[in-house]
Amino acid sequence: MSRTSTASSSPPDGERPGVPHRPAEIEAALAALGIRPARPLGQSFLTDPFVADAEAALLGPVGLSGLLEVGGGLGILTEALVRRGVRAFSVVERDPRLAAHLRRVFGGEILVREEDARSTPLEGVTAVVGNLPFSVATPLLLRFFAARIPRVVALVQREVADRLAAPPGTGAYGRLTIAAAVFGAVELAQVVPSASFYPSPAVDGRLVAFTARPGPLPVPSVPRFERVVATLFSARRKQLRNLLPRVVARADADRVARECRWPEDWGGRRPEELPPEAYFALARALGPVRRPDGSGVPGP
Repeated sequence: MSRTSTASSSPPDGERPGVPHRPAEIEAALAALGIRPARPLGQSFLTDPFVADAEAALLGPVGLSGLLEVGGGLGILTEALVRRGVRAFSVVERDPRLAAHLRRVFGGEILVREEDARSTPLEGVTAVVGNLPFSVATPLLLRFFAARIPRVVALVQREVADRLAAPPGTGAYGRLTIAAAVFGAVELAQVVPSASFYPSPAVDGRLVAFTARPGPLPVPSVPRFERVVATLFSARRKQLRNLLPRVVARADADRVARECRWPEDWGGRRPEELPPEAYFALARALGPVRRPDGSGVPGP
């Protein structure tokens, strides 16, 4: 996990007719489409083309032939991608009015899919990019991570971004950090102030970039691993000597901790003090679930 990555962007070299950028233009475009953004749902539209250009740059050369943009909206990120020479990519947009707008503005340069990103098929997708609604960003990202998409770049709520890449021992570190680390590495890029959106949300955003882990995952069963981590983090202020017996027999706790190479003073530590690798080791020590016939299966 990296907390220092930044993305540089060159100034956009022109704006496409039909793509609004300034707040007044966005307000007028939404009104013409009969759309009123819902703040409680995190529906805000990016107004800064420099941020869109930086977001597109974070994709790098990874898998653009199978690129999926999530939440095309009024097209500011789509415009940045096209400006960088990306063509024939898919854009998922749930709102039919926004989908029609994207088709009018970009024509055959993109394929617009009127679908919900929470259920859209991901077969053949090699990279995902999107300005995600703050209210659903976390489940969307976890879905993309679990699908093992090689590269995911997103603009999300700053708090979510910080939790994804938090170091151990900090208040932001927790289950979300570890859930992301199972599948790959998260880098933090630039903070996007709330003033860069219309309507302005109550919080800032931040760009994040995810690179999928190559090869096998470090745990034998993701569902079981998630339940173990949830159990250990269910009482963050308790020490691990009181928490580990919730997932292994109390008599086995010391042996399992040694097998996992946990610190000698593990019992006096709290869950947020151990790195993700410590929990991966615990998952491997617990092993796969056993069927009655004794065979191992990587199930819950």
